Amino acid sequence: FAAALLNSMPMGFYQPAQIVIDAQKHTVEVREVDVNLSLWDNKLEDRSEKYFALRLGFREVKGIREDEIEILVNARGEGYRSITALRDAGVSPGALEKLADADAFRSMGMDRRKALWEVSALQDMPVELFKGLASESVLETQVELPLMSKGEHVVQDYNTVGLSLKAHPVSFVRSQLDMLNIRSCHAINNDSTNGQLVKVAGLVLVRQRPGTAGGVCFITIEDESGYSNLVVFEKLFETFRKEILHSRLLMVEGQLQREGQVVHVIVSKCFDFTKMLGKLLQREVDDLPILTLARGDEKTAPYPAQDKRSQVREQVPKEAFHGGRNFK
Repeated sequence: FAAALLNSMPMGFYQPAQIVIDAQKHTVEVREVDVNLSLWDNKLEDRSEKYFALRLGFREVKGIREDEIEILVNARGEGYRSITALRDAGVSPGALEKLADADAFRSMGMDRRKALWEVSALQDMPVELFKGLASESVLETQVELPLMSKGEHVVQDYNTVGLSLKAHPVSFVRSQLDMLNIRSCHAINNDSTNGQLVKVAGLVLVRQRPGTAGGVCFITIEDESGYSNLVVFEKLFETFRKEILHSRLLMVEGQLQREGQVVHVIVSKCFDFTKMLGKLLQREVDDLPILTLARGDEKTAPYPAQDKRSQVREQVPKEAFHGGRNFK
């Protein structure tokens, strides 16, 4: 069912990430996009547990074309062992770069950074006239690429595939949220009482403002533990319009309303916590390069390695995390 929904996207309220998360909560194993294992569509794979595993398809990779994937799959045979083999099969450098950025070379023992490095080196491969001669990339000093942090991988997963199987973005800022007494969505839904004043934060999934609801806006947010439903009345919507419409990570204060199994937070304040997601790109001190002292009149770059293939993105791309879907 999850595979069918993903193959029918775009549709309905939810993003592919929410369908995948729900499948995982129902004990379905979800496997990443891979050049040796995926097809264009999402598919089922055998496993020993109750359900089949769900293998994500290339259709989930942003910007990739189906005709490129058809070339890749038709020439795959028993599997690719190198990026050069994919190039020789007719897969374009642009498609290879998108696949590398989507971390789709794990079956070949390469994470996205190493794969991107290998793809960028293809342009220096010898042409037929010079076949057998060493290329510049072979002769250049081998560079030890810095490992990407888990947070960096998650950002790039969302930026290229729209979801991540490695972790949920909000999990990286949970300790900060806890310090602010901001509860998880699971705690809001299961451990809070009717009428209680609460604070909750999550990625914005859906904003809905039906014409028949008297200006009321309904919002669904998500964190690593689940979902919370928010109710924003018209006057408050106008007060916090910017936060409501532009936040990727939205934090609200309000009063919990519980009617049986239905739980809402009647919002009284909204805050844009999107900048907090920058924590995903923070590296540990031990990962930072060692800087050497220079003369006072000498300009030095903040990072010794200037090759773009080894640089680390310092800001979370605004497009990495969806801004939620708006419905009337």
